[in-house]
Amino acid sequence: MERVGAHGGKRWLPRLLLLAALSWLLMVYLHAAVFHAPAVRSPPHTSLVAVASDCEDCRRFLLRQEEQLKKIASASSSASASALPAAAGEDRRRPRTVGGGDACRGRYVYMHDLPPRFNADIIRNCRKTEDHWADMCRFLRNDGLGRPLADRIDGVIKSEAGWYDTHQFALDAIFHNRMKQYECLTTDSAEASAVFVPFYAGFDFVRYHWGYDNATRDAASVDLTEWLMARPEWRRMGGRDHFLVAGRTGWDFRRSNNVDPDWGNDLLVMPAGRNMSVLVLESAMLHGSDYPVPYPTYFHPRSDADVLRWQDRVRAQRRTWLMAFVGAPRPDVPINIRVRDHVIAQCKATGACTMLGCARATGSTQCHTPGNIMRLFQKTVFCLQPPGDTCTRRSAFDSMVAGCIPVFFHTGSAYKQYRWHLPGDHHKYSVYIPDADVRQRNVSIEAVLRAIPPATVERMREEVIRLIPRVLYADPRSRLETLKDAVDIAVEGILHTVARIREGEYVDSGGPVTEDPPNLFSSTESRFRPKQSVQAAEINSSVVGVPRKTSAE
Repeated sequence: MERVGAHGGKRWLPRLLLLAALSWLLMVYLHAAVFHAPAVRSPPHTSLVAVASDCEDCRRFLLRQEEQLKKIASASSSASASALPAAAGEDRRRPRTVGGGDACRGRYVYMHDLPPRFNADIIRNCRKTEDHWADMCRFLRNDGLGRPLADRIDGVIKSEAGWYDTHQFALDAIFHNRMKQYECLTTDSAEASAVFVPFYAGFDFVRYHWGYDNATRDAASVDLTEWLMARPEWRRMGGRDHFLVAGRTGWDFRRSNNVDPDWGNDLLVMPAGRNMSVLVLESAMLHGSDYPVPYPTYFHPRSDADVLRWQDRVRAQRRTWLMAFVGAPRPDVPINIRVRDHVIAQCKATGACTMLGCARATGSTQCHTPGNIMRLFQKTVFCLQPPGDTCTRRSAFDSMVAGCIPVFFHTGSAYKQYRWHLPGDHHKYSVYIPDADVRQRNVSIEAVLRAIPPATVERMREEVIRLIPRVLYADPRSRLETLKDAVDIAVEGILHTVARIREGEYVDSGGPVTEDPPNLFSSTESRFRPKQSVQAAEINSSVVGVPRKTSAE
């Protein structure tokens, strides 16, 4: 038996005191974990481990005990969280209250759980398009964002910063996956202000467009409308509170309105299709229910910080080109509306313009290399955006993300389209030069741009940079903290539209606009000549502070 003396008693006394303190600490931890009491705020004190620093055995003992306490508290907290009602777990993305009220009041969206034949099965057959397009499967990775980018030239355009090789027609999948993160999504359709229908209309167009009859092209749309009309959510407002995404132009879903009777399907012409609001990349502007939203770009940030870093980068860029054009000629477009060829000719005629020429041949990749495109736009003050197959272009949004001021030649390219996402005052962020004057050679594009005062150019660029969050789609696997992206803006537009319909107002997508916005020049009597353009540019070369370049540069 161990002999206990005066000195032996003193050796055990610190251990007894430490064990008593440890028991008190254990009780506090368990009380906080089990009963969810506020954290106990004791006066500042040193760690129990530090107190026992003069006793190495005590120190090791307490270290082990503190680790055990942490594990117990963590397990208790997890068990308590798992015991919460399932509904609370479903609503974690929802802002609970603001000032004591429901932050989602008037913003709830119910998403239909459609049978997979309307979405998942469609993209499962993504190689069905390979007879006419490249394999679409690679563009459907990462929730529709496509292949991660790893640009080796500047190391900036990479997936870690939110950059992907995104197809311009991949919006069906991107929007659907973003809606899964919508903060006011509800499983109770009765409290919803709008109903989202995750039908992949754009991908359905692709799989049956070539080599099929019209009945086959319309089959999925007919099937969808029959399924929707049998639902109680539809009967509440006859579908007028429903919306879906068709990630192509509105003309692709209006075969009955097209000159070509074999182009597209009739989703937007069917009675049920006319009742729903349909988000498209370009509205047909026929007093319909198709509302335009931006084309997907290559940038899909995960956080506000990603956006702010990119805005700072493009704001600080040294822009060495006055103007630039990225695209291919359109010789198959009727001569009376073929403005793109004239824009290309003017660009080639001056050293102040740079081009990324694109071959339309199968397999051409020059215009499908995101790094090349974004580097060019970042070095340019004004980006030329003439119409192509249709009035709108994905390039307009790529250039704006790069901080480049877009130059439009047709009011249907932006001003009559993206009213939810772009300012009504078009002069704040863009330049408009009527296509008729360019086709008739009444104007020098370069002279118009050089005549804009430098201070005005700076204000316009800053407005473009400010708009960047509104024209991009955040990574569907995350959510921006305070900034609103294109999905947020579109959902707000839908909710406002449905609210107006509930009030008995007749609402459509805007319809034709007969009055064109004012332009920034007066047509001159002298007709455009390449030499005159060069002379005018030399006279005004100091206006915007962009150095002239020779063709060799």
